[in-house]
Amino acid sequence: MQWIHQHLTQDNATWLLSITWSVYVVIVAVWILLQRSAPVATLSWLLSMAAIPVGGLAIYYFFGPQRLKRQRIKRLRARKTSRVRSGVQRLRERMPGSSERLHQVARLVAATSDFPVSTATDLRLLVGGAATFDAIIDAVNAARHHIHLEYYIFEPDQTGTALRDLLMERARAGIQVRLLVDALGSKKLGRRFLQPLEDAGAEVALFHGTKIGRRLRPVINFRTHRKILVCDGKVGFTGGVNVTDEENARVMPDAYHDVHLRLEGAIVNWLQTVFLEDWAYALEKDPKNEPADIDLLLPDAPEGPLPVQIITSGPDNGLQAIYRAHLAAINAAQERVWLTTPYFVPTEAALAALTNASLRGVDVQLLVPRRSDSALVTAAARSYYDELIRCGVRVYEYKARMLHSKTLVVDDNIAIIGTANFDYRSFFLNYEVCAIAYGPALNGDLAKQFEADLEQAQRVHFKRDLGFALRLFDSGARLCSPLL
Repeated sequence: MQWIHQHLTQDNATWLLSITWSVYVVIVAVWILLQRSAPVATLSWLLSMAAIPVGGLAIYYFFGPQRLKRQRIKRLRARKTSRVRSGVQRLRERMPGSSERLHQVARLVAATSDFPVSTATDLRLLVGGAATFDAIIDAVNAARHHIHLEYYIFEPDQTGTALRDLLMERARAGIQVRLLVDALGSKKLGRRFLQPLEDAGAEVALFHGTKIGRRLRPVINFRTHRKILVCDGKVGFTGGVNVTDEENARVMPDAYHDVHLRLEGAIVNWLQTVFLEDWAYALEKDPKNEPADIDLLLPDAPEGPLPVQIITSGPDNGLQAIYRAHLAAINAAQERVWLTTPYFVPTEAALAALTNASLRGVDVQLLVPRRSDSALVTAAARSYYDELIRCGVRVYEYKARMLHSKTLVVDDNIAIIGTANFDYRSFFLNYEVCAIAYGPALNGDLAKQFEADLEQAQRVHFKRDLGFALRLFDSGARLCSPLL
């Protein structure tokens, strides 16, 4: 009798566990399906939570696809909307005979990011962190009204301390200094580092700080990966360079290889708008209230000869403007597509765009680091090589050091540079900003830099003998691509 009772109890426990498991699977599956994510990402999350029941649910809650709503600074957006229709006309005026394909890319950016084609009087490519910091220091020293900075990573190291001390000096001189840093990316910043800056008169804000409760989930995703500096509304910077010794070859000889962009002219107003919206959001200010010094923040600027657009994207914009801009540019290519990215984790659509371009005769080349600072991302990138190479794409691995540049060169008239990596996180989860320039100027500079970088890269060939273990690891990393 005892034996029978024991086995009946075990059977009941097994039955109860099976029922509980079935209910869990159904509820979780319905919940994930209702999020309406991409099919590949949805399947990846379903498999993850089936394999790791409780842990998978927690991982999805913190890292899964989410939507974030936030208000815009409506009057700033209204100012922009009045200029959208003139954007393509501005492009035609500065590039007589430009193709309809080019106009369609510009229209797509305006429709998805709400930023029309503007102009620059100067677009200067800065190669390396040292050159970038030199240009930043010059701009900060020349500022007479305000200095606005937004960074994903701002480290309290030699490079960060030097910039902080300069900002303190400018704040004491009566210049408005505002520093917005991502709470996760700049987590090493403490009160000891920031208090002297605030005491000097500067304002400091954290983007998605670690408050328990309604902000707990955004802490994990929804990072501002943007790097923005605007001085007096006249000079702007954006690109891949963070404020850290890892980007400064004068401090670390093996610093990241990176590029940044310095802008002047009317286009800076649009970069400023991005900062002002992020600043108001971080401080939870009413976006209906326009800053009192708006005319100084967005000064009238001379039109220039260089057509350029700002592109932004983030979890508050369901149109994924930067992702769509990259795909549109690649699909419009007729001669070349040269892509540089530190993290290559493409969607199926992005992979198809690259391979289709190559198969129709476009010169498609991909430059990635041999080893990034993420082994999993490096493995995921490797898993795509054979398919790319089979379709005629030339793949190169940069050997010298960590490659951190994020650029796209299309034909001789489209160039994209900014903060976005060619991966899921940048395209769908983080706040990013890029500049897309039309015409030969920036395109030519980036093309020359791409060719120079290839001199320190090695071409990847088809069917490399990686060994079973490494191929298995790469394939596993690829399966996790939508989760990276």
